Amino acid sequence: MGEATEQFFASLPARAPAVLRGPTRGRLQLDLTTGNRTEHWFLEIAPGSVQVTREQLPADAVFTVSADLFEELVTGQEAGMAAVLRNEATFSGNVVLFLVFRRFFPGPPGVRDPRETAREHVRRSA
Repeated sequence: MGEATEQFFASLPARAPAVLRGPTRGRLQLDLTTGNRTEHWFLEIAPGSVQVTREQLPADAVFTVSADLFEELVTGQEAGMAAVLRNEATFSGNVVLFLVFRRFFPGPPGVRDPRETAREHVRRSA
């Protein structure tokens, strides 16, 4: 497993208050595959918090993706929903958990908030 993946999971509890503002709660299992090997990550999601373990526990939803593609998701090089739509990743169970979880993925490198771009344009025009 890549370093970016390890850092991503380690960062989730600290980032959760800013990302998980809604009332969603549940258990999400992430299965990262490499050849015949599968690594399991388990997330307990609640409003404003997430707990991460490596245990295999009962889950409300399962997201399965190759470890290589997950590394691209956590670095912003790929988008989670696009990977599912291309059938490069699968999701089963409570879809709301996946929709909430994907908020943790960063945007593509170099992408800027359009509001900030508009503010810069207004400053230059003034």
